[in-house]
Amino acid sequence: MLSPAIFTLDIGGKPTLAFEAKNLRESQQLCHEYWLRRDIADLTSNGTPLWDGKARLRARRSTESEIAAYREAERDAAQPQDDLLLAYLVELDGAEKTPDLA
Repeated sequence: MLSPAIFTLDIGGKPTLAFEAKNLRESQQLCHEYWLRRDIADLTSNGTPLWDGKARLRARRSTESEIAAYREAERDAAQPQDDLLLAYLVELDGAEKTPDLA
C-alpha cells in the first residue's frame, strides 16, 4: 500500500497550506469541502482573509520545502493518526504557529 503524499493548497496562486492525501484526485476534492472553504474565508494573515471566496483553489504536489514544513507541523502536533492535519504555510493572525486539525 502506498503511503499518503503531501499536497499543497494554493489560493489564488499562493501556497497556503499543506496536507496529506492518497492521490491527486483526493487532494483536489479537499478544495470543494464546505468546512475548508469556510475556515479559509474566516482565517486571516496580516489582516487579509486567506480566501476571498473568489480566488481559485488548487491542490498540487508539495515542494520539498512545503513537505518539510508539513513534517515539522506533524511532529509538533502529537495528534491521532486519523485526523487530517492542515499545516499552514502562511502566518495566521491571532495564532501562534500551531497546526489546525480538521
